[in-house]
Amino acid sequence: MELARGLLFIWILAILSLHLCSSNVSARYHYHKKHKPKRSNGRSPVNVPAPKQPDPPSIPSDPYPDDPGNTTDCVFDVTSYGAVGDGCSDDTDAFKEAWKAACGVESATVLVPSDKSFIITSTIFSGPCKPGLVFQVDGVLMPPDGPDCWPKADSRQQWLVFYRINDMKLTGNGVIEGNGQKWWDLPCKPHRGPNGSTLPGPCDSHAMIRFFMSSNLVVSGIKIQNSPQFHMKFDGCEGVLIDELLIDTPKLSPNTDGIHLGNTKSVGIYNSMISNGDDCISIGPGCSDVHIEGVTCGPSHGISIGSLGVHNSQACVSNITVRNSVIKESDNGVRIKTWQGGAGSVSGISFENIQMENVRNCINIDQYYCLTKACLNQTSAVYVSDVQYRNIKGSYDVRTTPIHFACSDTVACTNITMADVELMPHEGPSIRGVSFLFFLRRFFQFPGAKLPHEIYKKMPSLQTALPPELANNAIRLYRECLRRAKYIGHKQHNTALVVDMVRQQFKKHMHETDPEKIQKLKDDAARGLINHILYESEKLSGRKFSNSS
Repeated sequence: MELARGLLFIWILAILSLHLCSSNVSARYHYHKKHKPKRSNGRSPVNVPAPKQPDPPSIPSDPYPDDPGNTTDCVFDVTSYGAVGDGCSDDTDAFKEAWKAACGVESATVLVPSDKSFIITSTIFSGPCKPGLVFQVDGVLMPPDGPDCWPKADSRQQWLVFYRINDMKLTGNGVIEGNGQKWWDLPCKPHRGPNGSTLPGPCDSHAMIRFFMSSNLVVSGIKIQNSPQFHMKFDGCEGVLIDELLIDTPKLSPNTDGIHLGNTKSVGIYNSMISNGDDCISIGPGCSDVHIEGVTCGPSHGISIGSLGVHNSQACVSNITVRNSVIKESDNGVRIKTWQGGAGSVSGISFENIQMENVRNCINIDQYYCLTKACLNQTSAVYVSDVQYRNIKGSYDVRTTPIHFACSDTVACTNITMADVELMPHEGPSIRGVSFLFFLRRFFQFPGAKLPHEIYKKMPSLQTALPPELANNAIRLYRECLRRAKYIGHKQHNTALVVDMVRQQFKKHMHETDPEKIQKLKDDAARGLINHILYESEKLSGRKFSNSS
């Protein structure tokens, strides 16, 4: 009797096992009735044989004998849905179909295969989708080439939009190409009109990639280049990880921000390289808990918080950290920019361990940000507080001061900390001429003095004022002059002081050993520099300076 009961129990388990296995297989086929995705190696579609009914097992079996994550059925190759990839055909419909099919499958991959170039028009890839979705670009993905090819019915504000997506990854070994040149050359773009003008009129250009109202996103290993405007935007998102991203766009491409964050929280940007024509990373209103590390930025406009408070709006940004990064050949380093008339706050900001390489405006807080000269003074402002600058070192472009704080008179900046900030003038190939002109303006205090082109062209170089061996060190002289001039008064022009500083600066000479010759060299160098300064300053200012040395 016990034996019969045991056999009956085993028979019931076998029937249940068969039912579960057959249900699992039929569910997989449900998503691929119309299209059978290719394998990623480009071979013909896989024909999966009908499942065999297994013999009744002697013991209960695993109801899921196959790991769903390892099946090729989860790869949705866009070419299986009609995409051509010849760089001419419109493959938009194929991408939409592949997305629609993959969206309903957990851990699915939309594959843009290598060795092909796909053109698609403005498209919104909507969710919600099953978690674990991957959009993998191994080939080239690009929009139509320029404004004339852009469909009139499509939005000119955006190209690829991922909307209401949770748990998605954008990755691949390919390139997302923006075809931006014809957009940059529109006459309404800055200085792109006749004779360098900027013409009025509509000037819409699209952002390349936008994540909107999405969460738990990963962007990794992809290359994006030549965007008409912003490369990548995150609006209303939470939980974003960006790692090993490469953005490569010319320095003079207008408004081509690399990564822009708006109303987005919990963001990590790591180990990425960004060169473009605007901010590498811009952090807009409503952002918090952003960590940026290991980023190489430039040429660009640096890393910016703002602009904030435009049109008297309220903006709050908090808990932003930028560390262990490099900014090079950029118009700005790390900056906070707010409009007059705004409200809100910027707080909990940390810039740490940042290397500057020939950067203008290395450190900048500007509560008077304005794109024109017509902005009116207003009393309200976005409150800026608790900002730390630690271990910021490197070189700055001498055309502008390296550190600039323009804080509001009514809502002043507070708790600004600077420690271990060491910024030296960049000693590039043109440093001698530029630094000497800067020295003339500052040391002789010509209010608003401008150097006409003809004077600039005729002005002797530093090599004529100093021996060639000493010319490379002239930048040190002008920096010391500026520092010492604060104590003697700018109007005294004490040439003996300059002579003394030259003597101290050049105590040793690499080629001479005779003390008398070294001293004569110092004196000649000092007098040559003094005469040069006096001669040029007299021409520029119309005033007479006596040389008593």
